[in-house]
Amino acid sequence: MLAGLGAGNSIEEMTKQQIRPDIIDTYLVGVGGGSWPTWNSPDGAYVTYVSANVSAAGAVPMFTLYQMTARGEGNIGAINDASFMPSYWAQVKLMYQKIGATNLPTLVNLEPDFWGFVMAGAPGGDPAKLPARVSQVAECANLPDNAVGMAGCLVALGRAYAPKAKVGFPPSFWGRDAATVGSFMLKLGADKADFMVAQTSDRDAGCFEVSPPPAECAGRGNGPFYWDENNVATPNFHQDLAQWAAVRSTLGNLPILFWQTPMGVPSSTPGGTPGHYRDNHVQYMLTHPTEYTASGVFAIVFSGGGSGSVNITTDGGQFARLFKAYLANPAPLPR
Repeated sequence: MLAGLGAGNSIEEMTKQQIRPDIIDTYLVGVGGGSWPTWNSPDGAYVTYVSANVSAAGAVPMFTLYQMTARGEGNIGAINDASFMPSYWAQVKLMYQKIGATNLPTLVNLEPDFWGFVMAGAPGGDPAKLPARVSQVAECANLPDNAVGMAGCLVALGRAYAPKAKVGFPPSFWGRDAATVGSFMLKLGADKADFMVAQTSDRDAGCFEVSPPPAECAGRGNGPFYWDENNVATPNFHQDLAQWAAVRSTLGNLPILFWQTPMGVPSSTPGGTPGHYRDNHVQYMLTHPTEYTASGVFAIVFSGGGSGSVNITTDGGQFARLFKAYLANPAPLPR
């Protein structure tokens, strides 16, 4: 099983702590002015530079494509916007072209959260009934102009321009059961991808527990938020694995990559402070790896989703210590 690091964890700090992750994840955000293609010259060179730096660090590059939020999070109407979608597709194509030019094996996480909004907004929960501008893309002219076609085009462009890339869709539960989520993602065509992305809690448990919680951790319910490592009380790790395994079975048993896994340090005291909130995902997942590989997990990428999330500069060396111990006795990849 592979282990990686993402947002908030710099390669410089990894080197300083002698951490050599298997995967390093980087976000690609925005559409149009100020978006990721403009961050370096020529357009799209950001992918080239990141891939080179990640490869030099001995890791596999991973890119999280997060462009759909450019028109507002949850604005699913953007996929049928004649002024927005040409730029959107041009950037997707550019991403894959730049990845292909590196000739490196690369992972691509396709639009986190967006598919949850699609599931909520598609008429009757059917993505085929949600209009989208797809066939205008030459490589996707044979695909339908709906959300199913959009998902298919995201895969098709990857196959065309980055043959060494592996792509995955991230389902969102948002209070729904595994059967509902799995059925929707199957309708979307997520089974045509190479893996599925299991979105872990994107914040440390302690961030939800403080009173009042900061804005980035507000509105997540009343808890409890800290998972039971004995797997008796709710929530716990076995429950979470079971729901993702159920979705996986619907999608043809695609391998699973856990993503945006919080990095807090275990504590018996609820809460914490920014950069030092409690959580136990790193502790549990790196010390129970065979539970994950037995459920089809091939990788876990650790990173927080908020500005106050714990990272390797604030975790007191937890990740470095546990990852080193894990590497001394790693879990075999799932079959």
